[in-house]
Order: sequence, then C-alpha cells, then structure tokens
Amino acid sequence: MRVFKFGGASVKDAEGIKNVYDVLQKVGYEDVLLVVSAMGKTTNALETVIKNYFDKSAELNSSVQEVKKYHNQILMDLFEEEKHEVFTAVNNQFSDLEYFLAHNKSPNYNFVYDQIVSYGELISTTILSHFMSFMGIKTQWLDVRNFIKTDATYRDAEVDWELTQKNIAKNVKRKILNITQGFLGSDENNFTTTLGREGSDYTAAIFAYCLNAESVTIWKDVPGVMNADPRYFENASLLNQISYREAIELAFYGATVIHPKTLQPLQKKEIPLFVKSFINPLLPGTRVAKGADLEPYLPCFIVKRNQLLISLSSIDFSFIMEENISEIFALFHQFKIKVNLIQNSAISFSVCVEDKFENFKDLNAILSKKFKVEFDENVTLYTIRHFNDKAAATVEENKTVLLKQVSRETMQMVTKES
Repeated sequence: MRVFKFGGASVKDAEGIKNVYDVLQKVGYEDVLLVVSAMGKTTNALETVIKNYFDKSAELNSSVQEVKKYHNQILMDLFEEEKHEVFTAVNNQFSDLEYFLAHNKSPNYNFVYDQIVSYGELISTTILSHFMSFMGIKTQWLDVRNFIKTDATYRDAEVDWELTQKNIAKNVKRKILNITQGFLGSDENNFTTTLGREGSDYTAAIFAYCLNAESVTIWKDVPGVMNADPRYFENASLLNQISYREAIELAFYGATVIHPKTLQPLQKKEIPLFVKSFINPLLPGTRVAKGADLEPYLPCFIVKRNQLLISLSSIDFSFIMEENISEIFALFHQFKIKVNLIQNSAISFSVCVEDKFENFKDLNAILSKKFKVEFDENVTLYTIRHFNDKAAATVEENKTVLLKQVSRETMQMVTKES
C-alpha cells in the first residue's frame, strides 16, 4: 500500500478538496491510505473555542459558529444540494462538540484540548470521504482512534505499538481508498489523544510501518525539500534525495524537513518517504530514503531568527565546571527555554537560545546572583550543513558575527545585522 498525507493547506477550501481528487486521478488511488489534517486554520479556530471555554467567555458560542460557518461554506461549494447526507454527518459532529462543551466536567486543559481540537480532523475527513464517493471513488472512512492506541499523555501521547499494529493489520481493507485523520489517537478509556508536534506526518509513518507500506508521500505546496528557505536565500535548489540520517540532522538544527519521530519508524523498515507538490503531482519531488546523504551534494542553510545569545562568566574567575553547567541547564528546562548552541571556555559559557515563552527576565534574575550575565537579543542563528567557504561568506556578508562554531560537517554562526 501507499500512504499519502495531505496537510491543512491542501484541503483549506473546496478547490483544495477538488485538487486532492485530481491528484488521485493522476497518481492512482487503489491500495492507498490517505491521512488528512484539519482544513486550513481550523486547529487555530478550535484553540480559540478552547480559550473561550476556559475563560467562560460570552464569545464561546460565536467561536463555534465561526468554525461551523467555514465548513458549511466548503460543503455548499462542493455538493449540489443540501439534501446530501454529508450535511447531516457534519452537523452530527458539531452536535457532539457542543454536547462536550455543555457537559464536560474535567478541569484538565490538555484533556479538554484533545477532545475539542480533534473535531477539525474528524470533520475534514468526513467531507473528503463523502466528496470522493460523490465523484465515484469508493472509500472507507476510518476513525483513527480505533486504530492508533496511546497512553493518556494528552497533547503528546505515546503510541502503544503492539496494540496499534494489531488494530491496523486486522481492520484496514486493501484494494480501496482508505481515508483517516492525522494527529489523533485514543487511550485505553477511548478518550481522544493527540500525538504532538507534526502529528499528522507521524500518523502516516505509523500506518506505513504497520502496513509494511511501499512508500509515504507528504503532499505540500512546494516542489519538495529545498537546500535553503527561498524567503532568505536566492537560488535555493531542490534536493532530489536525502538520507534518513541527514534528514534527522537537518530537522535537529531546525529545518522544516520532516520531524525525526516520523522518520524513525520508516527507517526501521526502510520505507521511502517522498515530499511532493500537490500543485504539480507528477514531478518527482524529494525522496528521503536509504542511500546518498544528499543529492545534489550542496550546502544546506537553516535560519533561526529572534534568538537570544547569553554569555555567563564566573564572578570570582573560578572555572565553570560540570555542576555549574548541569544547574544552568536545569534552569533552562524549568523556564522552558530551548538551547540551540553551546560554547564554553574555562570561565565563560555561551548559549544561543529560544525564549518562546518570554521567561528570560525571570531566569536572568536567578542567574545574575551567581554569574556575570551578558546577553544580546534578536540575534539570528545560521546553521550550514556541508559548508564551504562560499557558503560561509554568503551568511557573513553585511553581518556582525558574535559567535562561530565549526565541526566536521556543520558550521553555526550567531549574527547581528551590521
């Protein structure tokens, strides 16, 4: 079987849904399992519903109606008459959502988040499945929560592989187009769970692993994986092939390639993953698989903006040793500050970090009691995999380099605009 994943951008409106049909006409749909995300920005809209629910806001009902209105417009654009059974199916799902909002007793934010946000995927796949049938393609709609079983860590659930493998092997029919939801699972009490960051890609990998699939294809609005973000670099080039190892390295440094947790199950069974364009589906795209690290072999540029460079030095000129460093890292963990680069000498220690939750002010108050603290805000971290002199010069041009670190295959620079 082949596993295809379509993200929110590919199904954001009626034209997107029709395009999925066109893609399947071109690349085939027998022995295919589709993993589909929520439509467009539905997850964000449902997060607003969750916020209004916890805030006991008067806006709660209108925020639900916004989500309903958005999906109803797509239904009106896709189906010729409102008597089509899809209208009832989607209305029933919204009724379930409203019932949950009215009757839930749990104060656990993460639990509530998973129960509510899951409606995005359930509704999008219901619409897509009915549209495929309407266009003459026989489909099987699968509730992924009956297949992927997890623990009860809401918002970042761990997969129970043994149970999941059993469910998928027994209940997925072949020779038909299967359609299921990305991002979701369920715990032993059948409450909905979600799989965390990049959960829909991960869902595709889970099904591929359990079905011994021929391949996974992630359909995007780009021709494949580029060696640099075209917004920041002119002449970015398409990468035809990336090894699993290289893709994991690139993801570690912040490239929006494929999340490592998606690649791990695929690597175990050497199932290739393709990143292709849903605009030009017959183009070859990028293949992530066993083989050459990079084809063509080019420097790969990764940019992280809005970083914070912190330099700590001991007040009394004593060495910064292991116990100091472990204490500093414990504080970074406590304040949810992500470390992206480390450099230390005998009496100083520098880190480039991401302060997503804006906790540095509180952290600085603690650090300043034991260390001399200097910091630069709004710096940019550049990582160049497979760097050469020309690539380094490109990054350094018109910038002040505050810190540079070089290993065998990777160069990292923290810079400020000159």
